[in-house]
Amino acid sequence: MQAINHVAGKAIPFGRKNVDTDVIIPAHWLKTVTRDGLGQGAFEAVKKEEGNVFTDERWAGAPILIAGDNFGCGSSREHAAWALLDMGITCVIAPSFSDIFSGNAFKNGILTVALPQAAIDRLMEVAQDQPIDIDLDTQTVTTRFQDRFTFDVDAFRKHCLLNGLDEVGLTMAQGDAISAYETKAREGLPFLANTLSTAA
Repeated sequence: MQAINHVAGKAIPFGRKNVDTDVIIPAHWLKTVTRDGLGQGAFEAVKKEEGNVFTDERWAGAPILIAGDNFGCGSSREHAAWALLDMGITCVIAPSFSDIFSGNAFKNGILTVALPQAAIDRLMEVAQDQPIDIDLDTQTVTTRFQDRFTFDVDAFRKHCLLNGLDEVGLTMAQGDAISAYETKAREGLPFLANTLSTAA
């Protein structure tokens, strides 16, 4: 998982409320056996709307998505996070998120930032033609106009995101402790050690 500390650049001013995971990535895209290419299906129905922000070149390649309240509601499909990553999105800002979506986003290295609606409205305005800056270390969202919004983040999630640690990475980081436990277990259960040795 890619570490996140600082995300800066264009932000897609989507702002729509109650966007469920089927809107983020429709069900017919879930048949794939790889994460690659899911960005093409992201917001498929929205992209068909005239004047939508996802096909507007002004926000091409933007790493930030500004959404409305209750973003990521609906089904628990992890493909929603995969699709956002494949689009190049590494941070989503919204007033609130579905708990399951927020968890899936975190596990895949996407920072979710919850801010009050007034802050969202201001960022939507700024994002029309100016970049936005997000600093996970200081937990702030800033703009060139001296706007400064602070956000809360779980300490464990912050540690994992700053260090690029997914579940596999967290396990690997405990390698010494795991080896020590296995050694101690074998010493206390010699018959188990012999069994493991024979199996190997």
